[in-house]
Amino acid sequence: MTTEATAPDELWRDPHAPVADRVRDLIARMTPQEKIAQLQGIWVGIDAAGEMAPHQHEFAVAPQDFDEATKHGIGQLTRVFGTRPIAPEVGARSLARTQRQVVGSSRFGIPAVVHEECLTGLAAWQATVYPSPLCWGATFEPDLVRRMAARFGDSMRRLGIHQGLAPVLDVARDLRWGRVEETIGEDPHLVGTIGAAYVEGLESAGIVATLKHFAGYSASRAGRNLAPVSIGPRELADVILPPFEMALRAGARSVMNSYADNDGVPVAADPSMLTALLRDEYGFTGTVVADYFSVAFLHKLHGVAAGREEAAAQALAAGIDVELPTVDCYGEPLLEGLYFDRVDMPLVDRALSRVLTQKFGLGLLDPDYSPAPDADLTVDDPESRALAREVAERSIVLLHNDGVLPLSGKRLAVVGPRADEPGAMMGCYSFPMHVGVHHPDVEMGIEVTTVLEALRADHDVTFARGCPVLGGTDDDIAEAVEAARQSEICVVVLGDKAGLFGKGTSGEGCDVADLKLPGRQEELLEAVLDTGMPVVLVLLSGRPYDLSRQADRLAAVVCGFYPGQEGAAALAGVLSGHVNPSGRLPVSFPGAGSTQPSTYLSAKLGTRSEVSTVDPTPLFPFGHGLSYAPATWVTAGSEEREWPTDGICSVHVVVRNDMDIATTEVVQIYLHDPVAEVARPVRQLIGAVKVDLAPGQTRTVTARLHADLTSYTGRAGHRQVDPGDVELHVGTSSANIHTALKLTLTGPARRVGFDRTATPEFTASS
Repeated sequence: MTTEATAPDELWRDPHAPVADRVRDLIARMTPQEKIAQLQGIWVGIDAAGEMAPHQHEFAVAPQDFDEATKHGIGQLTRVFGTRPIAPEVGARSLARTQRQVVGSSRFGIPAVVHEECLTGLAAWQATVYPSPLCWGATFEPDLVRRMAARFGDSMRRLGIHQGLAPVLDVARDLRWGRVEETIGEDPHLVGTIGAAYVEGLESAGIVATLKHFAGYSASRAGRNLAPVSIGPRELADVILPPFEMALRAGARSVMNSYADNDGVPVAADPSMLTALLRDEYGFTGTVVADYFSVAFLHKLHGVAAGREEAAAQALAAGIDVELPTVDCYGEPLLEGLYFDRVDMPLVDRALSRVLTQKFGLGLLDPDYSPAPDADLTVDDPESRALAREVAERSIVLLHNDGVLPLSGKRLAVVGPRADEPGAMMGCYSFPMHVGVHHPDVEMGIEVTTVLEALRADHDVTFARGCPVLGGTDDDIAEAVEAARQSEICVVVLGDKAGLFGKGTSGEGCDVADLKLPGRQEELLEAVLDTGMPVVLVLLSGRPYDLSRQADRLAAVVCGFYPGQEGAAALAGVLSGHVNPSGRLPVSFPGAGSTQPSTYLSAKLGTRSEVSTVDPTPLFPFGHGLSYAPATWVTAGSEEREWPTDGICSVHVVVRNDMDIATTEVVQIYLHDPVAEVARPVRQLIGAVKVDLAPGQTRTVTARLHADLTSYTGRAGHRQVDPGDVELHVGTSSANIHTALKLTLTGPARRVGFDRTATPEFTASS
């Protein structure tokens, strides 16, 4: 412990003084070693962990002496709960001891920020696993996602965690990319609306939300992880950036950089992205944290820095404040650069000011700060499981049904590799699939029902696996065929195994060359279809797959993506009719030609045409989803014909439930801009709202749409609203339009920016 004491009357200690003054006072008192210590993370236990980040064991070395590593302080503690199976109460007590060590071993006693992954709920042993982000998108319900994030954010705060590394706001651009399962969907408005709601929920619990991955990561060439990004500035501005803008306005306090290079410049070394855009244009004042090892990647992978010191200098200059996950370039290499005046101290002070401002904001330097954990350390309770089930039920998408669903009293054969596997419910960033797989001798820590178990509760079921996700034998497929022949209906449960870096068929580093079902699963499906029995396909996957060769022979298709801990019960409820499906697709399902990576956001020449033999028309379009009780659309219209370029247009939609069960409709509003300065998408979502309808109920949905929603990036490179004719396409999917409303934007052209109106106002009345 440092012997030099600090005086109790120093300004930085005064909780009533302005934070900016406290920060300046503290920085002025710190040595270079103490300063850079606050810009470092430390990952205890990384040497014993399985590979959970790219090149983890190549770049990470666990500190041998924790006291020595933290003698000048430390900025962050990495994944205290998310590195190995540890009971919440044990982890919380251990974290409290660690924080006391951090406070006691350095001169200023500054606690560390503790961060964890929280993409499907807190990634910790025994914690509730919620549905994946694709499921959030499929709900089309921001309020539900907000409640979900607030719920597990509260449990994080009680454990002593301060920061969550979520949400992922990358808009899916190539469905072959392994991390599609981590995205909310392929549309920037949906991703931004749901992502902003997640941020509001997490931040309401006192947890710092971290936006990932700023920006361009999901647009990598050929859908390969960490591959170069070659998109133009307009695609970046109009597709990739809007979700980040919406989430920043929602109050996110941290941003994580993209691993990729954009047109040759790695984001981790790009001041135009991390400073000029994020700070100067957007006005962001929080912290930018490095994606794991991305500072070292500037040297080792990108080849834009000659060594670790130069990598640290470039990252600092670009705007990365904290190096994660553990001490590397921002350690001795950075200190040496400062000593020899090769790195400017003002860059360190700039990053340090942001870090300390956030720590003051979290109350870590208040006189009454205590690392003692909350008395209630429950992380998987009935209320959380009920909410996880609600999200799952509201996210399941019925893609096709010839009348065989809901199931009722039929003798079932259940086949397929995902039918009797708890892991089929969870994505690659859930604790069981991310960390638990490296500890096969440890129980999962939560109860996860399989689809087979859930169906057996209500049905007479015979089971045969047929094949694993990858591999399998002819005899196994023959056994499944025989089971199908002995049934009245065959339920085939197919999909992905979530994993990392080749240990799964979906997840980080698990990219694919085409969108055919993995392994022999399509062969199994064809064999079962050849029996002539009605076949219901249940897809549990991290991405959409090409079902074009079987779609017209399937009796029904249900998609669950990764619906989480309570997903099997939710799926069984939908299949049995206890739950009326209300999910809508956040990503399109490809048509024939499974190598087609395109999404629905295409200009006219990106759609089917006579100038190409390849037809990119999806099998199931973005926004698609069926119901057991379809709502009746009565009218859709607008009283306006002129829409001021700085004003509001109101659209009214009347929907009615003529059925004897409750139902749900998702009213979707798309913009079609027939003439613009640049080629625009044929149709792009600008608003959507989910409407519940009791039997016999009629509701009127009113959408107030600001003209800002028509804005796009023009030839001059700025976002603009143009006068002229536009159309609002109102319907139930991007391909099923009920009404096209023609309006004329009147008034002068307007330039709009970060503060533009990005969402409509919806009201619904009976």
